[in-house]
Amino acid sequence: MKRYVHILSLILCGMALYAVNASAGEFFERNGVAISGYDLVAYFDEERPVKGVPEFRAEFRGSTFQFISAAHRDAFAADPEKFSPQYGGYCAYGTAKGYKAKIDPEAFTVVQGKLYLNYSDAVQTRWLSDIPGYIEKADANWPEVQKQTRVRE
Repeated sequence: MKRYVHILSLILCGMALYAVNASAGEFFERNGVAISGYDLVAYFDEERPVKGVPEFRAEFRGSTFQFISAAHRDAFAADPEKFSPQYGGYCAYGTAKGYKAKIDPEAFTVVQGKLYLNYSDAVQTRWLSDIPGYIEKADANWPEVQKQTRVRE
């Protein structure tokens, strides 16, 4: 009987994990919010990363985004494509190299009105050494990288 209960609990845990992953949106998420809860509009308006708050949320492509104010939330809702990070908010350098990787929301660049996020400051330094080249590679790789289910930690 104990073995049956143990097997059943493993099955239920697996189903719960599948449900969590199945409900995830198209963007890099941590703790149920996209881009670790950082305000996408702040990258453009304030030119710096700012952590959003749960009171100001918006949904887009199955992901929940947080903002620092109703004004930022409303600006995003009016034109989410304008503020959305490239490559689903996964590391732009990783995408250029052919894989999905998590990001540090503090490691960012805005290039020609588009937001690019990186894994870390060290990776961002590499990214900065050839932004046009990495964007070209990442744009070409994204259709395949987007299909990947594994995200490098």
